[in-house]
Amino acid sequence: MLPLYYLDTLYQDIVLKSHKMFNKLNPLLHSELRLAIMSLLLNFESAEFNFVLEKTKATKGNLSIQITKLKEAKYIKVKKSFRNNYPLTTLSISEKGRDAFAEYVENLKTFINL
Repeated sequence: MLPLYYLDTLYQDIVLKSHKMFNKLNPLLHSELRLAIMSLLLNFESAEFNFVLEKTKATKGNLSIQITKLKEAKYIKVKKSFRNNYPLTTLSISEKGRDAFAEYVENLKTFINL
């Protein structure tokens, strides 16, 4: 049987090595709603606010806040215009957003060993 101090050292080595395997996840994308917004925008050239609202089932206020955070990070572009005298907000993903999302997915794979 191995001495207790040896097992403790062995355990610490295993824990430290396993922590080094995991890449840090982008906290901006690790939010469920922001991740959903980014996922939707990856599949469309652009999307209207109401479409994203419907697909995410978020409240208008929460969706607006999360869109602002993504816009401030330059992950998405927000275009404000009018259609038939009504405000129209159109969203699209930026190149920086595509890169951040791809990196997020790659880092997530380290957690699920793909």
